[in-house]
Amino acid sequence: MTSVTSSITIQHTTASRINEVDFSNLEFGKYISDHMLVSEYKNKRWSEPIIKPYGEMMMSPAMLALHYGQAVFEGMKAYKMIDGNISIFRIHKHHDRFNISLGRMCMPEVPEELFVNGMHALIETDHAWIPQTDGSSMYIRPHVFASEARLGVKVSEQYKFIIMTSPVGPYFNKPIRVKVEETYVRAAEGGTGFAKCAGNYGGAFYPTQLAREQGFDQVLWTDARDHQFIDESGAMNVMFVMDGKLITPKLTSAILDGVTRDSILTLAREMNISAEERKISIKDLEEGFAKGTLTEAFGAGTAAVVAPIAVINIHGKDYALPEVKPDSIQMQIKKKLHNIRVGLEPDVHQWNYIIPVK
Repeated sequence: MTSVTSSITIQHTTASRINEVDFSNLEFGKYISDHMLVSEYKNKRWSEPIIKPYGEMMMSPAMLALHYGQAVFEGMKAYKMIDGNISIFRIHKHHDRFNISLGRMCMPEVPEELFVNGMHALIETDHAWIPQTDGSSMYIRPHVFASEARLGVKVSEQYKFIIMTSPVGPYFNKPIRVKVEETYVRAAEGGTGFAKCAGNYGGAFYPTQLAREQGFDQVLWTDARDHQFIDESGAMNVMFVMDGKLITPKLTSAILDGVTRDSILTLAREMNISAEERKISIKDLEEGFAKGTLTEAFGAGTAAVVAPIAVINIHGKDYALPEVKPDSIQMQIKKKLHNIRVGLEPDVHQWNYIIPVK
């Protein structure tokens, strides 16, 4: 039978760098795997993809992405399963979101066949880079950027689509401290907050840096208009447990539609955990702390998966959350999510895209 990836040209590296990797101490994003997939968009079509050794690329300083910010990416993960095969988690959901982001930035969609088959071939090529230690995985970074070399504010007519991979450990090694941000804004309604475009992250660096200088790990972004309602947390969506109910901010055009967020909400409801999407105000958090009804808070995202929050700073005052335990709601859901990804529990939603290891 012909493989779905057999038509993709693969130029294998002659000098693997895998022996340089300390798999027992994986700093997130430090190591890039041996190969990358590349396709170019010209004359309104994507070229046949090529998998080649990872390395530097020739680019013009007049490249439009550098000047006007047409750059979009996704964050995904692949896991080694207990049967030895590989699973890519929710590949089709990520592809859909990727194209939504591209559309918002006036960039051409990446066809599903190119996205899925290209990723399959790349992961298959570098499958030895997938770590197997607890909490580790292979991070996948598909991205598109405007590559046309021309000055002048315009929508690019040329793009590059690249997929890279990286063996990673946990994004956070301990519960985090966050600060409710009431001065700076990550995104406003009607803007690009729902898209995974590069500018959203570059613009968030400065207020996050200020928060870190004050002893915090991340900020809790609030709405751009009144700074009264919680949006998300740094590189993650945010969730709370109040009165035993899992609550997360309702999606708006200023909030990223997180794949992990969606997965957690789905699993929570199946586990008979009450889950609600609604506006959450700063006042709600303060009242929850005062009454003792706010018992958990955590970030949810592809990189972090579930990141427990230990402290929330509101109006300059630190509020501590109870210690996270194995029976905490976030840990119950995290465990179930992990078990599905590695094949310890049935994948009833067909979230895993399976790559058989030959």
